[in-house]
Amino acid sequence: MKETLLAVFGGRSTEHEVSCKSVVNIVKNINTDKYDVVLVGITKEGEWLLAGDLSDVISGKWYDSKIRACLLPDAGLKSLMISDAEGTISFRKIDVIFPALHGKNGEDGTIQGLFEMAQIPYVGCGVLASAVSMDKLYTKIICDAPLSSIGVRQAKYVSVVGNEIKDMDSCVCRVEEAFSYPVFVKPSNAGSSCGVTKAHNREELIDGLKKAYAVDYKILVEETIIGREVECAVFKDCDGEIKASGIGEIKAAADFYDYDAKYNNPQSETDTNPDIREEDAELIRKAAKTVFSAVDGFSLSRIDFFLTENGPVFNELNTLPGFTAISMYPMLWEVKGVDKAKLVQSLIDTAYTRPTTMADI
Repeated sequence: MKETLLAVFGGRSTEHEVSCKSVVNIVKNINTDKYDVVLVGITKEGEWLLAGDLSDVISGKWYDSKIRACLLPDAGLKSLMISDAEGTISFRKIDVIFPALHGKNGEDGTIQGLFEMAQIPYVGCGVLASAVSMDKLYTKIICDAPLSSIGVRQAKYVSVVGNEIKDMDSCVCRVEEAFSYPVFVKPSNAGSSCGVTKAHNREELIDGLKKAYAVDYKILVEETIIGREVECAVFKDCDGEIKASGIGEIKAAADFYDYDAKYNNPQSETDTNPDIREEDAELIRKAAKTVFSAVDGFSLSRIDFFLTENGPVFNELNTLPGFTAISMYPMLWEVKGVDKAKLVQSLIDTAYTRPTTMADI
């Protein structure tokens, strides 16, 4: 008997469009002999709409759906509540969830909390790992000691939190005392480099702080790291073993690998077999697993580094990495002989092994 799999996509996030591409790549590789797939898209306004099929997602027709489909927190029902155009209510039981959501309201623990309340198995990191990994400031705080213990550092930073930005002169002074230009200005909570700028002088720093503050009330200003941008995919299997892929390299067409360079600039390239010394590659893999463990990761993540002349420098962690045709996470596993269909099934399998109660430990 088939199980019903809910694939959730879209979301109230700056990565909404990327999520719509990811879900297509995921659902195309789901074994339909085992699962009936229900597609629910969340609009940028927060409406939950039932999509007919993948063609509706690809064309954007799902935005015109008149059928609301909301996941209930009721652990007894474990269902979507579906309301048609006439207001007729029905329920659809859900057996497992595959969220294809990136960024805020999808990768930050909020929707994972809903899944937990409904007690429905789901793919990906849990509430804690999702929340702290989405927040760059807290990721740095949590990962600093574990990384230091294996000889890997992270970029130095100055934080600007909340009302501190009202005293712009003080913020600028703290940054200039810590670093020389250029510096990177990042919202603490944002994905795909949204709101990230590179400041070459005081004027650009002030502008970057204002842009970052429009995205999140916590900001990181980081030193510029001169190095190659590399990434490692991590997967925690059903036996609890953490596996790290090979290393991929980003060759950005822009000054840095921002949202536009990732998804809109065809000159940006990814290399799944870069020329990297084995000792560096092995340390990156070890550091990736160390970071994943430090944040209590589960199922999957992608960990990003800069590879410098003095070794790798940790950059950030993504708990629901992109799954588009050009996304590094599935590409790195394909190089290891794990095709997308096998990877998707393996990820679904992890959903059933999540330790949720003391009885599971």
